[in-house]
Amino acid sequence: MAVNSTIDKRVNAIEERNKKVSLDKRWETSWTRRISIAILTYLVVLVYLFVIGNANPWINAIVPPTGFILSTLAMGRIRKVWDKTI
Repeated sequence: MAVNSTIDKRVNAIEERNKKVSLDKRWETSWTRRISIAILTYLVVLVYLFVIGNANPWINAIVPPTGFILSTLAMGRIRKVWDKTI
């Protein structure tokens, strides 16, 4: 019985790890994460632009988060090409 118990524990540990890895992957590709990063980036850049006395901080702060969102959209296509070449 001890062997079966050990195997069951190991299988359960693997299944729990797989659930966590799956959840982590969903988070990494989620729009919630992308939008959160974009908003936080906007706010940080906005504060910086105010501190340095930028003439149009509200508009100029849009550039970095927009670049981030566009880059995440392109990554899906780049990944598909990479998958085919590897």
